[in-house]
Amino acid sequence: MTETTKTHVILLACGSFNPITKGHIQMFERARDYLHKTGRFIVIGGIVSPVHDSYGKQGLVSSRHRLIMCQLAVQNSDWIRVDPWECYQDTWQTTCSVLEHHRDLMKRVTGCILSNVNTPSMTPVIGQPQHETPQPIYQNNNNMPTKPTAAKILGKVGESLSRICCVRPPVERFTFVGKGALRILLLCGSDLLESFCIPGLWNEADMEVIVGDFGIVVVPRDAADTDRIMNHSSILRKYKNNIMVVKDDINHPMSVVSSTKSRLALQHGDGHVVDYLSQPVIDYILKSQLYINASG
Repeated sequence: MTETTKTHVILLACGSFNPITKGHIQMFERARDYLHKTGRFIVIGGIVSPVHDSYGKQGLVSSRHRLIMCQLAVQNSDWIRVDPWECYQDTWQTTCSVLEHHRDLMKRVTGCILSNVNTPSMTPVIGQPQHETPQPIYQNNNNMPTKPTAAKILGKVGESLSRICCVRPPVERFTFVGKGALRILLLCGSDLLESFCIPGLWNEADMEVIVGDFGIVVVPRDAADTDRIMNHSSILRKYKNNIMVVKDDINHPMSVVSSTKSRLALQHGDGHVVDYLSQPVIDYILKSQLYINASG
């Protein structure tokens, strides 16, 4: 499979990130490595999308703090960025809504439609906050029109494609390389996959869109039996081919993903917190006096 025929992927992770851990970042890395090894995909970007403050989870600190911690956690990454769109909305957004936001913005800007996993679109698009002065969604180094079509993006076969830069409010720009077809995939752990099997927890129509239209990349935790989990849900069984389970070396190093364990370590002064959180995140937590009390 040539570079131009491989599907290009943006990995989107939704969650509280309260706080964001080393394990969260390693989920992105593991998923990218696995997708590349399949020979079918090229991961061109990762998005961390923290949940809105009104989600109501006990101990959830302000999105202002969570966004800063996420930015600190990815500051050395050249492909993962933080998107504040969820946090900037008037209220909590469903995971389905977040995925659809990126798809719809892509359609509006490029004229391409990411309708389902079998007919992907071509150009990555990142959201920007509401209630602020609009910023240009795309900036281009090669004088392409501000609303490129698929044909203009692809150009002639064998030629280098233009570099499309997405403004990353309120920090520096993040650059994607636009090539081939694009899919936005939800990145999650096996715990989220298992939650799909809990009756009444997820809206079934949302599940159909998330798994059927977009697709999921699952990074298993604690040797979870993902096949057993999928067999417990009719929707997961129906769209099993849209669920990619990361299978990598058994000795692959993996930090603790659990934000709960990280908060407990902070509250108890456990020195192992350095194994869970990056130093810039720890420094910010201590400076801001977050998670010191058992309530948050």
